[in-house]
Amino acid sequence: MTNKGTDWRQLDLKQKIGQLFLCGFDGLEPTEGIVKLIEDYGLGGIVYFRRNLKDAGQVAALSAALQSHAEVPLFTTIDQEGGMVVRLEEGVTVMPGNMAVGAASNPELAYEAAKRAGAELREIGVNVNFAPCLDVNNNPRNPVIGVRSYGEEPQSVAVLGEAQIRGYQESGVVAVAKHFPGHGDTASDSHLELPVVPHSRDRLDAVELVPFRAAIAAGVDAIMTAHVVFPAYEPDHVPATLSRRILTGLLREQLGYEGVIVTDCLEMNAISETLGVARGAVEAVKGGADLILVSHRLERQIAALEAVCEAVLAGEIPESRIDDAVRRVWTLKEKRGLFADARPVAPDRPRAEEVSRLLSERAVTVVKGGDRLPLRKDGRTLVVWAEARRGTEVIEVIHQVWTLGAALAAEGYDVVERRVGLDPAPEETEETLAAAAGADTIVFASYDAAFYPQQVALIRALGELEGKTVVLVATRTPYDLLEATAVPAYLCTYENKPTMMSAAAGVLSGRLPAKGRQPVTIGDYPRAR
Repeated sequence: MTNKGTDWRQLDLKQKIGQLFLCGFDGLEPTEGIVKLIEDYGLGGIVYFRRNLKDAGQVAALSAALQSHAEVPLFTTIDQEGGMVVRLEEGVTVMPGNMAVGAASNPELAYEAAKRAGAELREIGVNVNFAPCLDVNNNPRNPVIGVRSYGEEPQSVAVLGEAQIRGYQESGVVAVAKHFPGHGDTASDSHLELPVVPHSRDRLDAVELVPFRAAIAAGVDAIMTAHVVFPAYEPDHVPATLSRRILTGLLREQLGYEGVIVTDCLEMNAISETLGVARGAVEAVKGGADLILVSHRLERQIAALEAVCEAVLAGEIPESRIDDAVRRVWTLKEKRGLFADARPVAPDRPRAEEVSRLLSERAVTVVKGGDRLPLRKDGRTLVVWAEARRGTEVIEVIHQVWTLGAALAAEGYDVVERRVGLDPAPEETEETLAAAAGADTIVFASYDAAFYPQQVALIRALGELEGKTVVLVATRTPYDLLEATAVPAYLCTYENKPTMMSAAAGVLSGRLPAKGRQPVTIGDYPRAR
């Protein structure tokens, strides 16, 4: 890699605009398209998804290959939030996600988890993590945030978010607080449509903005925008990502934020199917964004780059606005050692795995029916495992070997496991009910049941069987109890990752105490105080 030195003013207009874009591509090796963006447009950074990542060694080689094409060091970015939203699992430690961290309620472990995870990312050439989510999840029907939030109490979200920001940044990784001004009280997914949060400024100030104010005070490197409409601040129904009133008026001027503002991906339907990606990029830059994320399609990426350039040449965007953004981006690259390729923290994988285990064991929450635990080991235990078979960016398809059934078998139980889809087909339901006839204990590992009526129907049907001990274990959203209030025992794990399944099995068997503190209200069961 050759580089321009440490003065962004050496860049021409096209290169300066290139520095404002983060783009993705398909495959495990650099494509012709992404190399063209780096070499011809001076691209500012890359975004990684599972499609790009096999294991830690491959990611390190990929990062080095991409950097070799860049005159200015690239931001290499990832959504490694922990728990249910991670892009890489092989060769790195998967830390628990935010709501599990919220249930564990230990800021020091939260800090260490981020610091250990950040060190492992930096070692393989990843220097930006799109984490943590600072959304306050107070809507049980939220389809996109949910367990990506620390919980429903703003101050708790602020404390844990600040701890993880500190951990990432001390490891040399850029922390990105998201999704400003707050995506936690939406009932729709901005990947698919444009949500609206209709609350007043007083309510937003008292809830949604609390964690972001704390993050700003803590010196967070970057803040990611939400593709959400906030009429209290933006009466023209413009999503926050494109709103000058929100990005400049609220975030810069009112809250005093001086760091980098990065958009969520403009190819999400909330933008791409309304204003369009190219025009969205222009409006985002005009509004005050410094980094524009276009994750997938080369033609859209080029169109967005060209549209911003044309807007500057036409006088629609002052070149001073571009200069302000490039200066912030460049300063952050210097701050995090990209020009020096600094690695300030050496990874300690054994300690990272220990932190993941400790957080998981502290997170398992018994909401209802604790007097029915531990489960008896005499007799047969049927474990029903609901698994995703069609993926999105927040519901990832992973065929998991170490399930709750496997973890209970390791605890000495006689286990039969049945896997069903998130919305089980009639034959899956029939076969599961038949298997239940031969079981003494039924453990249903549910997954976002509220969004899948056939999963709810199966849970209820199993709960009505005579003479069975029935336990519902929610392995993603903690709100599944609302769909099956009659179940006698209910646990929340907030994710279905292997480490958490071992922790859950430990609680069900009595090997571990249930230490989790409920981070959200679930019907008649209030949040822990």
